[in-house]
Amino acid sequence: MPLLIIVVLLVLLVIVMIPVGIVQRYRMGTKRQKARGWVAAINVFGLMFSTAVFLFVASLTSIWVPDVMQYTAAGLAGGSLLGVLGLALTKWEPGLDALHFTPNRLLVLGLTIVVSARILYGLWRSWESWRAGLSGGSWFVAAGLAGAMAAGAVVLGYYLVYWFGVRRQLGRHARRRLRRI
Repeated sequence: MPLLIIVVLLVLLVIVMIPVGIVQRYRMGTKRQKARGWVAAINVFGLMFSTAVFLFVASLTSIWVPDVMQYTAAGLAGGSLLGVLGLALTKWEPGLDALHFTPNRLLVLGLTIVVSARILYGLWRSWESWRAGLSGGSWFVAAGLAGAMAAGAVVLGYYLVYWFGVRRQLGRHARRRLRRI
């Protein structure tokens, strides 16, 4: 019995910490950062792997839920365009020793809202799916899944293109620095 209470408390703690994590994500996403090659490389390769897994899962899900792959592809394309826009709106500060950048606050806020809405929708949808399963109605399980997958794809597309652009800007900065020497 005490083990069950500990598990329930841990689940509640995770749920309570989600808003704190979202606020921290916004704060960290809008502050001035030093561009580091290894951080950009890890982010690019990690996001490439995540995107590949996400597309694989979307293709499997499309067997049971119609339009998931189309929504996912559209979300990925839209996120990629937002990533290009984010790079254009980023404040770049080249220095003698390092490159600093500050992402656009409105774009980061918009993505944070998309992530928050997706988490809230997922929690609500899980609750409603559980209730629909108890009453024998399973149509609700698939309802809205394509849109939720598209929202996730937007975030993945944005960050993949954005970090690829940070890595590219860092390479340009290093070449300029070498020419000065």
